[in-house]
Amino acid sequence: MIIEFEEKLLELIDARIESASDDELFAGGYLRGHISLSAASCEEEGVDDIDDFKRRIEASLEEARAELTPADRTIVNDLWTELLNHA
Repeated sequence: MIIEFEEKLLELIDARIESASDDELFAGGYLRGHISLSAASCEEEGVDDIDDFKRRIEASLEEARAELTPADRTIVNDLWTELLNHA
């Protein structure tokens, strides 16, 4: 279940590549890493709950908060929200 949701999120990111701005490309690449790491963590621990998967992604983003400027955090958070609305 998580693998399918991960694939859906990544497909949504990939579908935007041709028309994405530089900021959106950055946010997509950044989110891909957090999504994939969270999916791997869930798989390793035998977690199959989509809500737990989403929480792990959000926790991962929060932990990495200092890596991004406030403007970049906004771009990443906006894309994450959009992905959740379309997934």
